[in-house]
Amino acid sequence: MNPFEPLMGKAMRRFALTMLAMVVSTWVGAQTPSPAAPSAVDAKAADRSVTEWLARMHEASRRRAYVGTYVISAGNSLSSARIWHACDGEQQVERVEALTGAPRSTFRHNDQVLTFLSDSRVVLVEKRESLAFFQNLLQAGDASIAQYYILGALAGGRVAGLEAEVVELRPRDSLRFGYRVWSEKKSGLVLKLQTLDGDGSVLEQAAFTELLLDAPVNMSKLTEMMRQTAGYQVEKPELVKTIAAGEGWVLKNAVPGFKPMSCYKRAIGGTTASRQESTLQWIFSDGLASVSLFVDAFDPRRHGRPIGFAQGATHTLTRRIGDWWLTAVGEVPTQTLLAFAQGLERGK
Repeated sequence: MNPFEPLMGKAMRRFALTMLAMVVSTWVGAQTPSPAAPSAVDAKAADRSVTEWLARMHEASRRRAYVGTYVISAGNSLSSARIWHACDGEQQVERVEALTGAPRSTFRHNDQVLTFLSDSRVVLVEKRESLAFFQNLLQAGDASIAQYYILGALAGGRVAGLEAEVVELRPRDSLRFGYRVWSEKKSGLVLKLQTLDGDGSVLEQAAFTELLLDAPVNMSKLTEMMRQTAGYQVEKPELVKTIAAGEGWVLKNAVPGFKPMSCYKRAIGGTTASRQESTLQWIFSDGLASVSLFVDAFDPRRHGRPIGFAQGATHTLTRRIGDWWLTAVGEVPTQTLLAFAQGLERGK
């Protein structure tokens, strides 16, 4: 994944993760004041643990068919997409059509993802193992999320005409952001998600503005549309699963709460995976937020001075490590990325 890909493309990727576990980001910006503290106004909501909430939302995303319009905002950027989601037991099929920016259609069948780029007549074919990250955490009964976030119930509300329960996950430290989540009362499907900074102000927001639950979405029709690649150049980015230590990298100081989830190596402008022609992507998560460390060979023609910048809740930091160049990207505060950058070193 290119850490600097366009907003809408990255938003679609994040939408899939949001629906699976409630979490992480798509981009945002409305400055909404935060309540002083969560109040237990709903007995059922208050009684649920963090893991129970995530499990309920995850299950809702797998069991409900729906059609809706999703709006994403970050700072001065505003994007929207039309989404069709069908499910049949363990089979999940989605179509996400960009309504703003460059024409783009993304289809997902379980972990297979095809992105149709109309302007360039290119189809990108990828396998997204990352879609299972949060699912695996839930199945494992990972209790670490509760060590780093406090769950509180807020007064309910309505989103896209549907009654919603509202919860807030407040971080216990300054290494992660908080979340405010609206989920449909009956099913638990996520309707709206806000990412909050340390003061409780909204950094990002993603929400349905219109949603039809249990919509008659035809799974066969979506999978057939997914196969219509005639007239497009089909590209399958080379992606090799690997181990960071095997590639010569170690994180000498673990960042509290963040566990290594997976590691990949992808070719740059070639088919071999040599040091000069590949980028390493090492992915970490605390169960809600995620961080990716991209490492490739330093090239003065492509890499300038170290920089840091943010768009909504997504922060990016770059720096040189000897003969290598690090790009750290995550929905976390800058100090968290700094902790990763300072801890990453070339193994002996």
